Amino acid sequence: MTTDRSVPAPPHDVGNTSPGGNHGGDANQAVPGGVVHQLPTDLRNALIGNTTALDAWNDITPLARNEFICWVEDAKQEQTRQRRICRAQQELEQGQRRPCCWPGCRHRERTAG
Repeated sequence: MTTDRSVPAPPHDVGNTSPGGNHGGDANQAVPGGVVHQLPTDLRNALIGNTTALDAWNDITPLARNEFICWVEDAKQEQTRQRRICRAQQELEQGQRRPCCWPGCRHRERTAG
């Protein structure tokens, strides 16, 4: 069962944190989240500011989006979190569908097989 966990637009635009790609985007557009995790505002704003990464984000599965979100949320320090947001954009621009070198979200249920 999948649910759409799109995050509504924040009350104001916090700016562009994009490392590359095309800039712009509609600050009011809905951006889908993951399976277990909702899309955090800072990652959402970075994706909206980078249309190449946003197009890739919209193309990956909710489970893959969940991996990127959990990876960003798992950062202990703000500097690490910002670096991961930047790297997520770069990896999406390069066509990667999961964060590199991430063992996976520990929050989602795994099926025994």
